[in-house]
Amino acid sequence: MIKRTSAALLTLALVLTACGSNSGSEAPSLTPQAISGSNIDSWRRQIIYLTLPDRFFNGSTANDNAGQPYCFDPSWPYKFHGGDLAGLRQKLSYIKSTGALTLWTTPVYAQVPEVNPNTSNASCGYHGYWPNFKNPADLAVEPKLGSSSDLHGLITDLHNNGMKYMMDMVANHAGYGASVTKTNPGWFHGDCTGDDINCPLAGLPDFRQEDGTVATYLTNLSKNWTSTYAIDAIRMDTAKHVPMSYWQNSWIPGVLNARPNTFLLAEAFLTGGASQLKPYYDAGFDSTFNFPLRSALVSSVAKAGSMDTLASSVQDYMGTLGLSRALLTVNLLDNHDVPRFLNESGFGVSEDEIRRRYHMALGALMTLPGIPQLYYGNEIAMYGGNDPDNRRDMPSWAWTSSGRSGTYSGFLPNPGLTYNLVQKLAGVRTNNPGLWKGYYAEMWRPNGGSNLFAFYRGYSDSTVGSRLIMVFNNNASSASVTLNIGANTAISSADRSYLASRTFDDQAGQGAPATVSSSNGSLTVSLPTKSFAIYKAR
Repeated sequence: MIKRTSAALLTLALVLTACGSNSGSEAPSLTPQAISGSNIDSWRRQIIYLTLPDRFFNGSTANDNAGQPYCFDPSWPYKFHGGDLAGLRQKLSYIKSTGALTLWTTPVYAQVPEVNPNTSNASCGYHGYWPNFKNPADLAVEPKLGSSSDLHGLITDLHNNGMKYMMDMVANHAGYGASVTKTNPGWFHGDCTGDDINCPLAGLPDFRQEDGTVATYLTNLSKNWTSTYAIDAIRMDTAKHVPMSYWQNSWIPGVLNARPNTFLLAEAFLTGGASQLKPYYDAGFDSTFNFPLRSALVSSVAKAGSMDTLASSVQDYMGTLGLSRALLTVNLLDNHDVPRFLNESGFGVSEDEIRRRYHMALGALMTLPGIPQLYYGNEIAMYGGNDPDNRRDMPSWAWTSSGRSGTYSGFLPNPGLTYNLVQKLAGVRTNNPGLWKGYYAEMWRPNGGSNLFAFYRGYSDSTVGSRLIMVFNNNASSASVTLNIGANTAISSADRSYLASRTFDDQAGQGAPATVSSSNGSLTVSLPTKSFAIYKAR
């Protein structure tokens, strides 16, 4: 058994101070974001599934060549491949089978014509981020994805299946040469001024939100989409490139007036720490993406570094945001803007080792405070480097268990192993309030000692008791750790008493003992190399 170093007992007083008091065995008192107060628990419990509709499933070949010409070419990574809204409707049962109950699609706006035609850089807006905005504004759906009726149908199907729809929106820019750039050229920034707000992103026409007319146009556009379709949430693209005053004074109140309790998620691609994310919550967004945590997961798990990095990142966002906001923060391993997590291990790492690291990361994603986000293909262990390699087509074999049992180029062998784990972890998370609204207490970090990370998630009320201990072994060999529950004041006194002499059952099934028991406030856990356990107290 590996002994704890003298400095390794961390109680995270900062976290408890930020989260409120924790009397009894209940989670600390929560102060929800006002704009989602009436449905906050339903959002804490979500798992979000991100798709690029064009790369998921072709449900109707009739629209492959609809709309702008020269933009359908399944062999070219920068053009449309045929996936559509009809395809998503046909595969909702698959998405739901992963445990995800929120579908987030990249934008469905009608896109600009082919960019850089007749060159090696010829591209089209298959991803949705080159909208052909017009003035007067319209609500045109990209014809290659389907019609307004298809979008209404998709959202209706989601709601009939107990699921939610997250619409991706853009207010920072228009597509290259969009109609509005010709009718209203004064609505856009000219020269780049060297900052994140006024510098055009990738040369895209950059709206002047500081102009009241432009602000009203953009806010009304979002309001009209929001009120026309029964959407449940908005993921706002490139939020950091827009003045915060616009979000706070125009867009957020405008959208919430059009559809109260819409869940608002800001894409702020910032990795420096939670202090960079906090202003978006203060402005009124319900959530941001936890890119700092993603960076820590890459460093600690994908690259087999110290688990101190991961522990410190969790301590940072819990302490900076507080529990209420941390529980709504969206955690991710990857998305369409970064390499897939499987690629982050680098060259020369065996696929068995990559699988172990990846499965550990999935375990962390599903158990740390926050809302997990899956990116299509995560559940079938899809490789992918930088854009466009991280936007490959969903394979036809993915839809069946027999298909997922094969070996394919671009995927870990036997993708069904990862699919089954995602299903299991999603079920554990959904069925345990301790994991989606419980408080957090760190129990072990390396701090110069064994490279393990352990933490506690707990919630209880008059009807529910959900208390779990997660342990991750990032050592190159098997390891044991003794957790001193009784001395950990980050755990409530009532929970410490409950856990002092208790039997725990592993929910993860990754090689750890199926059952362990604590005695006199002490719990010893042994784990195989690069594995994790989720021990639920009986």
